[in-house]
Amino acid sequence: MASPLPLALVQAPAHPSADLDSFAASLEQLARRRPAVRLYVYPELHLAEPHPGPGAPGTPCEELAEPLDGARDRRLAALAGDLGIWLVPGTVYERGADGRVYNTAPVYSPAGRRVTSYRKICPWRPYETTAPGTEFVVFDMDDHGRIGLSICYDAWFPEIARNLAWLGADLIVNPVQTPTSDREQEVVLARANAIANQVFVASVNAAGPTGVGRSLLVDPEGRIRTQAPGAEDCVLTDVIDLGDSARVRRYGTAGLSRPWEQFRPGDAPLELPLYSGRIDPRTWSTGPGPARSGTEED
Repeated sequence: MASPLPLALVQAPAHPSADLDSFAASLEQLARRRPAVRLYVYPELHLAEPHPGPGAPGTPCEELAEPLDGARDRRLAALAGDLGIWLVPGTVYERGADGRVYNTAPVYSPAGRRVTSYRKICPWRPYETTAPGTEFVVFDMDDHGRIGLSICYDAWFPEIARNLAWLGADLIVNPVQTPTSDREQEVVLARANAIANQVFVASVNAAGPTGVGRSLLVDPEGRIRTQAPGAEDCVLTDVIDLGDSARVRRYGTAGLSRPWEQFRPGDAPLELPLYSGRIDPRTWSTGPGPARSGTEED
């Protein structure tokens, strides 16, 4: 049985990338006020703002990118270790070994180390110029459960949430930086991805002026547990049991619908021409066992 997970979703505007000292001070203050919280999640590109305040010029990702294992990484790892927390500090611009720039979400553990990272698979084209990632990522969080990672526009592609659920994710963490009117649709998608895959979904948007807020946490049956009403700075907190995902899959959404039980061994495979692939009933299942190929975990 999974143990309860106290978490905090920090809806805040983008932070100056060069000012890790003030970010650390702010997080330390939050941690002192909320000593029970185990996981802190920040918005997309939270540490990728070149200049503070409204009216800042567009973020030059080429200039801000650095290798994932650079000084920024070491500082964030040490911060998580000092505070004894799990930390998703939003996303950063990563300079890959191939020279390309990626929009990457690192994850740090209470042991003071980076346990995994995820590169955004679906940049918001043509507006975003980062290179797309190619791997789905989940990781195990102590005895709490398995977490899957997606970033902002990834939520618009049901294949991504589906694969994370198939890899055993109980919670999908989706850092967001949306300043546009389609946040209304993203709220719907957060609930839809939770319902279709019977997982928790945490969609953490930036506060104004960087984003329009409306961060939310959705349970595996699609119910909103907590939500920011607007773009104000705020911290959403909750205590969730990631074992609820397995419970809903076993007994059904509203005690009825069990989509992961739809296909059974012996059913004919369903060809998927769009993907040059298929749904094979022999592999249509989820579970808390070892992560399947293409994942990283602690």
